[in-house]
Amino acid sequence: MLHFKSIDEVSKAPAGSAVTIGKFDALHLGHQNLLNELKSAASSRGLSSVVVTFDRHPLNFLKPGKAPQPIIGASQKLAHLTDSQIDVLLTLEFDDALANLSAEDFVRKVLVEALGAKFVIVGHGFRFGANGEGDCALLAELGEKFGFEFKALDQFKLDGEVVSTTRVREFLDRGDVVGASKLLGRAHITTGNVEHGLKIGRTIGFPTANIARDCEGYLPVDGVYAGWMHVDGEKMPTAISIGINETFQAVPRLAEAFVLDRKDLDLYDKVVDLEYVGFVRPAAKFNGVEDLVASINNDIAKIRVLLGIGAGN
Repeated sequence: MLHFKSIDEVSKAPAGSAVTIGKFDALHLGHQNLLNELKSAASSRGLSSVVVTFDRHPLNFLKPGKAPQPIIGASQKLAHLTDSQIDVLLTLEFDDALANLSAEDFVRKVLVEALGAKFVIVGHGFRFGANGEGDCALLAELGEKFGFEFKALDQFKLDGEVVSTTRVREFLDRGDVVGASKLLGRAHITTGNVEHGLKIGRTIGFPTANIARDCEGYLPVDGVYAGWMHVDGEKMPTAISIGINETFQAVPRLAEAFVLDRKDLDLYDKVVDLEYVGFVRPAAKFNGVEDLVASINNDIAKIRVLLGIGAGN
């Protein structure tokens, strides 16, 4: 996959391109369906498949602090799009110039002149251009003007319900990582660097890996989860805790991970993936070390069941 970060970098395909546009801030089943339609259209027409996306959610620029948190981060999105086997990714910087580009100028400069679009496909309700003035009806008109085919997909549904980034976020906000994974078509994952913390866990026999707060992958509601840690080619059963650790000393919200049955790990400064499998319990404040240790042992027993593993395996 070729990855360009401005239209000035783009090498236009001689035969032209099939293009889709979007934030792709979850790459859930609906997004995946759109990408599959894109690749199919490109293949049947002898075109390059091109995804146009942005370096941030537009609201991060237009209304700082008001943008919803993405389900996946920038490097996760890049990895998923690479795996999707599209030909070209164009990641545009969402800045003042782009925000003020009219809908027609966006189509002309980006889709037609830079990418040589011959086919354009978007999801239901797509809007574009300054103040969101462009919609699917306008794209259809501009297709006739500039000579490209246009297709708008219907909403993608699973079990009769629309699949959307908002719904994925709602599942995660109530700890339903299983429900979220169904909409994503894969397990939800948090990716981040392991950093030094207060090291309280090791003093009570449960050393945890603190994941840096600039991690990627939306953190579900505070609580304990069964999951897997992926690092250095290994997949290890893991207790994942999301919260502020208020039993000892409250800290800014973070993800911590305790790998079961391993005392030999040195994970500092390594990038790890935390894969969520199931919800164990909500976050809680304990009266002391004994209560906390008893709860952790109970959590671990439940995690073994959820992961289908025995003691020491």
